[in-house]
Amino acid sequence: MSTVIGIDLGTQSVKVLFYDFGERQIVGNESAPLDLHQDDTGVAEQQSHWWLTALKDAFAKVDPAVRKSAAAMAVSGQQHGFVAVDESNEVLAPVKLWCDTSTETECTEIMDACGGREACIEKAGNPILPGYTASKVKWFRKTKPSLYRKMDCILLPHDYLNLYLTGERCMEMGDASGTGFLDVRKRKWSEDMLHAIDAERDLTESLPPLRTTNEAIGALRPEVAEMMGLPAGIPVGTGGGDNMMGAIGTGNVRPGKVTMSLGTSGTVHAHADQPIVDPVGNIAAFCSSTGAWLPLLCTMNCTVTTELMRSLLGADMASFEMQIAAAGRGAEGVITLPFFNGERTPNLPKARACIVGLNSHNTRPENLLRSAVEGATYSLKFGIDELASLGVEAQEIVVTGGGARSDQWRQLVADICDAPAVVLEQDEGAAFGAALQALQIVEKGAAIEDLADQHLTRDESRSCEPKAAAVNNYKELYTEYQRAVEAVASLYT
Repeated sequence: MSTVIGIDLGTQSVKVLFYDFGERQIVGNESAPLDLHQDDTGVAEQQSHWWLTALKDAFAKVDPAVRKSAAAMAVSGQQHGFVAVDESNEVLAPVKLWCDTSTETECTEIMDACGGREACIEKAGNPILPGYTASKVKWFRKTKPSLYRKMDCILLPHDYLNLYLTGERCMEMGDASGTGFLDVRKRKWSEDMLHAIDAERDLTESLPPLRTTNEAIGALRPEVAEMMGLPAGIPVGTGGGDNMMGAIGTGNVRPGKVTMSLGTSGTVHAHADQPIVDPVGNIAAFCSSTGAWLPLLCTMNCTVTTELMRSLLGADMASFEMQIAAAGRGAEGVITLPFFNGERTPNLPKARACIVGLNSHNTRPENLLRSAVEGATYSLKFGIDELASLGVEAQEIVVTGGGARSDQWRQLVADICDAPAVVLEQDEGAAFGAALQALQIVEKGAAIEDLADQHLTRDESRSCEPKAAAVNNYKELYTEYQRAVEAVASLYT
């Protein structure tokens, strides 16, 4: 048996996946939980050593014989996190995460220094939004000047794991495009954006080399291999951001497919052979990890919304499914605006969730649960429509993430978005994408498109087609949702 490893550093856990590429089956799939420091000011942070502990714990759960079968590995990681290291590769501060919205002031300062939001889009392809790495770097400079002076390198979360595994510093193009200071059209650092962050320091000297293709960045260090029970010296691939690896892991490597991830955050992204820059800035103009581009919309409260409502109403998964099915489309007028942790799209970092349309007849658990699912899906439907306006059509939507396990939710996606909602048998998203990237290193010369074709199969039993009556109904209901968002947005701007 010979396997490749996909590691996924998420917000809630670290996952390790072993894929036997000869037999085409997953033979090890374990995870270890992560803590998260989050408060009412928008702060969301983790300690980098928590990641390393969780990584070790996850590997320890895998059969030792399986661990010894590994031939290569690659890492997927949550995007946008800011890991500042000194010249000895020691992490200088807690890691601000993608869901940290406490740096709104710094976002404005950076964009003002560049001439405004539209100028940022013109110069680099994206505005600077709360959550992007750029504002975190400026915040670090302002609030921790002594540590900022010691900063020798800026890394993203998956870069830090690569550093730990191999001793090599680098940054991958797709993940780098989520920092806010990469020019996505030219695929190089934007001097204008870096100057707006710090006009006195040349930040290019604190940025690692950019990797543009998947290749071995180094070999697994012997001491790490011994600790994890892995073969020493196996190659470690470039890896990438979780959305980029999720695109590979869902076969989204050619035009026509759209991936919708129903995880803690919600994302909608597609493959493009040229840069897709949204002049309004709703769609992030990211690069892919396959040499192309990955236009993407991200929301911050996807399964956050459904899990909070399930917990509030004491609904286990079986009850959750039954009650969603029992409630009618539109939840009898109940509309959930799922902005529990602020929101990126629409850009409302200070927003809070609202439930509108309640009356003495419709205030029932099934309506609250269905409205939560509909609200989270409406947020992503906006991304489908925005992509279409930029010329990126969704012929089918590959659904992944925790929410994709719900039969009712998958059907809602198909009906609300008026497109087939497809589930893959290898429904491991980013972790499987990282494993396929590792396999590309083993099978030298193989194209990632061919590997996706060979190792991903559609699960017909769980895939859904849109229902005409529901599609028509949801067109009206989605309009009502948009009206509610417009009304509530004024409270938080």
